[in-house]
Amino acid sequence: MPDENIYAQLSEIFHDVFLRDDIVLTPETTAQDVEGWDSFKMIEIVMAVESRFGIKVKSKELDQLESVGDLIRLIAASRLTLND
Repeated sequence: MPDENIYAQLSEIFHDVFLRDDIVLTPETTAQDVEGWDSFKMIEIVMAVESRFGIKVKSKELDQLESVGDLIRLIAASRLTLND
């Protein structure tokens, strides 16, 4: 799945979770860049990502997520693993 497709789907998730359509994601986007992105929102994001992409995020992986780029790489790597 190309990164553009992941970005599009991830943008939809962020818009749904934050109830805002003005969030523009970049690889460098962090929780500090999005008003209201706290630990509870992170749980919502991860649950939506798991559901949308059919993956399971491990707590060890979750601890390593510092930006949207990290999340994109995790999704892409998990999808590759599922397809092997």
